Amino acid sequence: MNFIKEDIENYCKNHCPEDTPLLKKLVKYTKKNVEGSEMLSGALVGSILQSIICMIQAKKILEIGMYTGYSALKMLEVLPKNATIDTCELGENHCRTARSFFNQSSNGNQINIHMGNALQSIEKFADNSFDFIFIDADKINYLNYYKKSINLIKKSGVIVLDNMLWGGTVLNPKDEHSLTIKKTGDFIQADNRCFNYLIPIRDGLMICIKK
Repeated sequence: MNFIKEDIENYCKNHCPEDTPLLKKLVKYTKKNVEGSEMLSGALVGSILQSIICMIQAKKILEIGMYTGYSALKMLEVLPKNATIDTCELGENHCRTARSFFNQSSNGNQINIHMGNALQSIEKFADNSFDFIFIDADKINYLNYYKKSINLIKKSGVIVLDNMLWGGTVLNPKDEHSLTIKKTGDFIQADNRCFNYLIPIRDGLMICIKK
């Protein structure tokens, strides 16, 4: 869901870095062949992720929820050669699709895919081991992902959570997903370990900077 007019959003996109041919190819493939293509994070969110990575000069990235790999490839564009992205994805089909596109990138080997339950996958990582974490996985576990991520992220590192407005339903949550997302937002707001703010880009991005 978008919270700004389509023409305004398109104007913003026209004043952001254009997707590379590989990213455009991935988007086209996903929309044509993969169920749930609305889960693609898109150019505006991708540009925000890139800008944060550049600002904090992040080299160790964790992504929780990869889908077909758009956001991972987008983040990879601004990373140096000695940086890495560890990305977690449950769906084997999504992992196959993403890897096929990562292999088409000259530095796609910097992305490590961890297939399976994300909460189990991230247990292998040490606390304070990441500079930047992007959360865009199953919403039921959002609070669990955040609680783990705040320990995994280094001081002054940044956590970004997508879909934190959930189509606006957080204003009057009734279903399990919207209730969980509202609970996550309220928990983050009360967490004195981070400085946070929520912006109405796409379906809501929560930015958390660890103190």
